[in-house]
Amino acid sequence: MRLALNYRVLRMQAVLLLVCGNKSGALRRFERMLQLRPTDRYALASRAHLQVALNQPEDAIACLQQLTGLAPDGPQAAAAWFNLGYVLQQAGRHDDAGPAFQRALVLDPSMDRAWYGLALVLMQQRQFREAVEALKKNTALQPMSPYGWYRLAQARLALGQTDKARGVIEHLRQFEPGVAALLERENGLGQVDSSDEAVVRAVPDAAH
Repeated sequence: MRLALNYRVLRMQAVLLLVCGNKSGALRRFERMLQLRPTDRYALASRAHLQVALNQPEDAIACLQQLTGLAPDGPQAAAAWFNLGYVLQQAGRHDDAGPAFQRALVLDPSMDRAWYGLALVLMQQRQFREAVEALKKNTALQPMSPYGWYRLAQARLALGQTDKARGVIEHLRQFEPGVAALLERENGLGQVDSSDEAVVRAVPDAAH
């Protein structure tokens, strides 16, 4: 009973500290919660999130690896595997990130972010045909997001499929003309106004 009470108090304190913007203090509370309940999924996920926010990627990776070993099948587990893949990707560990994204997709094939993350890994590995297939999945799930289309055009161009890349650009022009114009400029396919340059900075180099 006392342990349960202490856990609830620590959880409440952690939430309040987060509201106040005290991430370090909240992290310490989650670590104390894990001393009471070492396999608590909520505390593990929260600790990993704060470790990323506090620029402690290796600690976050270790925490997420522990979490993925505990989480049951289903959306909760898929999210844990995606988060592990994302942090690994941010740390430049692309070869390790790929299997994590793949595991997330086995558990939840509709996770568009995991398809995008996997595609970025495949492009980093120069597996452009496989990246195209992953990006087709991503854009089918998120048809109005420019990120997948942007990378799909890049993958098509890397394969020498200029006509297909132009088709992607024309499709993108219907709802994100600035991104379409930037693709043309970057790849010598047309001219754009310099005011469009800011758009490319919004295209992430890791799963969003």
